[in-house]
Amino acid sequence: MVEMKTVELLVAGGQATAGPPLGPALGPLGINIMAVVTKINELTKDYAGMKVPVKISVNTEDKSFEVTVGTPTASALLVAELKVEKGSGTPNSVKIGDLTVEQIVRIAKIKRPELLASTLKGAAKEMMGTCVSLGVTVEGKDPRDVQKEVDDGTYDEIFSSNE
Repeated sequence: MVEMKTVELLVAGGQATAGPPLGPALGPLGINIMAVVTKINELTKDYAGMKVPVKISVNTEDKSFEVTVGTPTASALLVAELKVEKGSGTPNSVKIGDLTVEQIVRIAKIKRPELLASTLKGAAKEMMGTCVSLGVTVEGKDPRDVQKEVDDGTYDEIFSSNE
């Protein structure tokens, strides 16, 4: 029977190196670490500047490997969309930026496979919940107010064109 070893790590998008955390995790498995690093960087280049979950499955007999890339966290995607360093340390009083419902929907579509929400509206409302804790407003308002507007059908046009 073929033995598979799996290594799961968080790497900086497009910037993996043979050093820690990859090198020490993969070294004992005897595979070509540079080949793995190259593959990871190729698959994560679109997530530059964000931490991305990566899973490396290694066949210990023939030393072949497979790299699976997750999506960055909701907060990483929202912060990247705003082009800021990080969320607000005091989200109730300090706001770091404003997003449109369209931007929220785009991020919700990226994250949707990993979310519990069964609809795009639900996924977008989940992203707005993350906005609350990051100190981000949506359409210039408190994200909780926009969540209510989504429930009331205010943005149905945006959702119907994105389903």
